[in-house]
Amino acid sequence: MSRQAEFRRTTKETDVYVKLNLDGGGNAKLDYPIGFMKHMLNTFAKHGLFDIEVQAAGDLDVDQHHLVEDTGITMGQCFIKALGDKQGIVRCGFCLFPMDETLARAAADVSGRGFLVFEAGLTGTPLVSGGFSFQTDTVADFWQGFASAAGLTLHLDVLRGRSDHHKIEALFKAAARSLRDAVAISPRAKDALPTTKGFFEKPLAVIV
Repeated sequence: MSRQAEFRRTTKETDVYVKLNLDGGGNAKLDYPIGFMKHMLNTFAKHGLFDIEVQAAGDLDVDQHHLVEDTGITMGQCFIKALGDKQGIVRCGFCLFPMDETLARAAADVSGRGFLVFEAGLTGTPLVSGGFSFQTDTVADFWQGFASAAGLTLHLDVLRGRSDHHKIEALFKAAARSLRDAVAISPRAKDALPTTKGFFEKPLAVIV
């Protein structure tokens, strides 16, 4: 069974294309104008063992919010499309990820109900490199868009840490590992849906 999908989201603010293989090897092909987010998308692919292709452009003359959020939405829509009917998946995943002084926790449930808890303790100070800066407050927007579009219950917490770079990166790694486990096919229940309801709710339409 091929669990691959592609999705394009085009608005007056952004144009984002995502191609995703849930059963890949962690390869990323990224044409992305924000350096730090490009780093995070590559990290997400590597630790989730997802193959991801992303092409994105947007109104960066305004700020980075629209593009980062719409990237999360598009990835979430692609994610749920690739999952198909969810038959046989483990459904839930959990990861504690240490990165030097930082410890991040992610718990994911492919429930059909989009809900995000995000407690990262970020300072709000932009990350700056080579004359470019990254708006760290947009990380929550990315995950809100992803969770809503994919119908995920997702809890992301930084338990301790100093560096905002480490906090964000550890969260992306923890989220990737938890989702990798959640979408894995269970050898004991590969012909069943992991729900007592008999079906999964479809994610609510994303209109932002």
